[in-house]
Amino acid sequence: MTERLTWRAGGCHCGAVRFEVRCADQVTVSDCNCSMCRKTGFVHLVVDDSDFRITQGAETLTEYRFNTGTALHLFCPVCGVKAFYRPRSRPTGWSVNVNALDDPDALILTRKLFDGANWETYFASLSPEDRHDI
Repeated sequence: MTERLTWRAGGCHCGAVRFEVRCADQVTVSDCNCSMCRKTGFVHLVVDDSDFRITQGAETLTEYRFNTGTALHLFCPVCGVKAFYRPRSRPTGWSVNVNALDDPDALILTRKLFDGANWETYFASLSPEDRHDI
């Protein structure tokens, strides 16, 4: 049986940037220990392009890239919140911060650790299926 996917809204702190993500009620998310995720409290829910849309404020987003320059970090220019970004591991998808959803408690989360502090070594050790989760 296929799980039903539901569109869920979210956004930055001030409301200038809004988005929607389509996901099931039960999702696997990643807690990453890299310097960026650790400092921002980002909890990764990675989805395909077809399961994500920016509904407000796309033209105002501020971009930041570091290290390899592959990941596209996007921030609200008003409040500074990063609610989503294009991850290095999946540059054709989106990573949504579960904490930026309007109702994050509506999801049943299975958490797993992603060792982003040792990105190259850890990512290389993952199976191809697991590489799409962060």
